[in-house]
Amino acid sequence: MIPSYFKSRNNDFTLIQGDCCEILKSFEFKFDMIFADPPYFLSSGGISVQSGKVVCVDKGDWDKTTTQEEIDNFNLSWLSECRKKLKPNGTIWISGTQHNIFSVANSLRKLGFKILNTITWAKTNPPPNISCRYFTHSTEFIIWARKEEKVPHFYNYELMKEINGSKQMTDVWNLPAIARWEKSCGKHPTQKPLSLLARILLASTNENSWILDPFNGGGTTGIACSLLKRKYLGIEKETEYLEISKNRRLELDNINTILEYRSKIKDLSFLENNIFLCEDSVDFDIRLFTQLRN
Repeated sequence: MIPSYFKSRNNDFTLIQGDCCEILKSFEFKFDMIFADPPYFLSSGGISVQSGKVVCVDKGDWDKTTTQEEIDNFNLSWLSECRKKLKPNGTIWISGTQHNIFSVANSLRKLGFKILNTITWAKTNPPPNISCRYFTHSTEFIIWARKEEKVPHFYNYELMKEINGSKQMTDVWNLPAIARWEKSCGKHPTQKPLSLLARILLASTNENSWILDPFNGGGTTGIACSLLKRKYLGIEKETEYLEISKNRRLELDNINTILEYRSKIKDLSFLENNIFLCEDSVDFDIRLFTQLRN
């Protein structure tokens, strides 16, 4: 039995410490969906701007630039293990930038995944480009793929359309980077905003679905799962980030924190205000939400 680093009181949120490739080989459970934010391999001594200050972009040894062959082998390795842990109709989302996303796409094709979309996340508040020698980097990419070529996957089309003003949602998402309130327990250097993960979960999973994040980081995927009544397993090497994730989940033992977070997440706020529920979508328990808030 694999020891857990942390498990929530209702067993809907579990953290395991270790290397994802090794951990995934040690059990047979299969997941409905996987979200992965693997190393981008962009830490090369450059500089950027955060909160108005010039900072080094080196995020840690795990993100150091390596050879293209090593990057390709790494992506092929972890994606191969993840594929084994997906249900036949399961899907996977992988975020990245120009530094790694093409390698990820090639690995997906080699392993037999069917790429469904490449989402462009257009950040509404990107950091400035202080070199002034090229365009400001304001986007990241998120590949969505299903495990099997011919096995249908779940897509909550009607819900996405409703969120998008009764128009088909496109593959360009205008969402902000993480806000200050999302750093209450500390932050991971590549932390994703809850608004992004909430949309991904709403689009491709149902209530009580099992979600895996092999690169847990600061635990955003798991926090979004808890807010949306999904079940979560996160794998992470670094104790520092496991502690951040654990403390973020403990915050949600307070119902007022849950209500506050839901009100600040774009898509959840829209749903609460419009009381929109479709037959196959998650039951947000909006009536309870409203009663507690009042």
